[in-house]
Amino acid sequence: MRTPSVGVFKIATRGPGDVSGLMSLIASGAIDPVAILAILGKTEGNGGVNDFTREYAVAALCTALAPKLDLTAGEVEQRIAFVMSGGTEGVLCPHITVFTRQDVKQRPAGISGKRLSIGMAQTRDFLPEELGRSAQITETARAVTAAMADAGITDTADVHFVQIKCPLLTSERVEAATARGHKTATTSAYSSMAYSRGASALGVAVALGEISAGVKDEDVLRRYDLFSKVASTSSGIELMHNVVIVLGNSASSASEFEIGHAVMSDAIDAVAVTEVLNSVGLGAQGLGAQAKAGRELVNVFAKAEASPDGTVRGLRHTMLEDTDISSTRHARAAVGGLIAGLAATGAVYVSGGAEHQGPAGGGPVAVIARLS
Repeated sequence: MRTPSVGVFKIATRGPGDVSGLMSLIASGAIDPVAILAILGKTEGNGGVNDFTREYAVAALCTALAPKLDLTAGEVEQRIAFVMSGGTEGVLCPHITVFTRQDVKQRPAGISGKRLSIGMAQTRDFLPEELGRSAQITETARAVTAAMADAGITDTADVHFVQIKCPLLTSERVEAATARGHKTATTSAYSSMAYSRGASALGVAVALGEISAGVKDEDVLRRYDLFSKVASTSSGIELMHNVVIVLGNSASSASEFEIGHAVMSDAIDAVAVTEVLNSVGLGAQGLGAQAKAGRELVNVFAKAEASPDGTVRGLRHTMLEDTDISSTRHARAAVGGLIAGLAATGAVYVSGGAEHQGPAGGGPVAVIARLS
């Protein structure tokens, strides 16, 4: 049986093209570029269709890593899973989180119990008319199962976060479908982001047994009672397939890290954030408490959205009615501020648009901690 050792490195960035922090860790020997499996990042774009900071960040990372891996930039993008989430509103800090994985002969002394493991997989490329529909759900479910196997996770209860990068529609993609006699789920590029995120999240829910298979096309963005408690999906213009990253705990892992998760019922659910911090031995707002527990916060990953019914705990919110700022930006700022205050850092990964990712208006939240 393989014994993977998973490493996690959080690196602040000065801009979407800043790779200096990663290159410094590689130069010092702290990170072996060959071992890099995935990079998740927050960039300071608008998080919308035209947020090219995501593509810029991936291009900069691929270009920097190419000579280290003796590959072309294009080959680097095929080898490493890149998921860039645009939007660092409020106190959110632009940063990247680098995940490495290396096989070791046996677990080092002092490491016991289930530890962090990571696996990845990809779907095939989708046709434009398949986005937001059952084909995307089915293919995503298959990829989640494959990523679990890659992570060495056999129990779905040990899966704590599934990050997916999924495609969106452009006018050219809609026209291509129309030319072949097919109709897309929507003709709006912005709306297509939600359809793609939602279908991808439902694929996670099917794979993990959170909902039954057989979800219909018309259930996407309508049946909000169907959701995953661990899915985090982010759409972008730079791909036409889904990239799936499964994070969980495995008894075979030799990692010094652990992950846990909870589900926020709404955008101000501080209890859920505190619960997940406690689940990995950390205290809310407690850098001192973390040191006392012999554990260190590495990062928090969460989804955020404006509640579709227009209220939070019975009070009206205006996030859906603001024509100047999109609701996803409002939600990222609100949830990001809440988590930053409880985790005592703004360098947290909060992604907007939580369709079928947690209950309507809420979303999953996961925490990775280093165990000393």
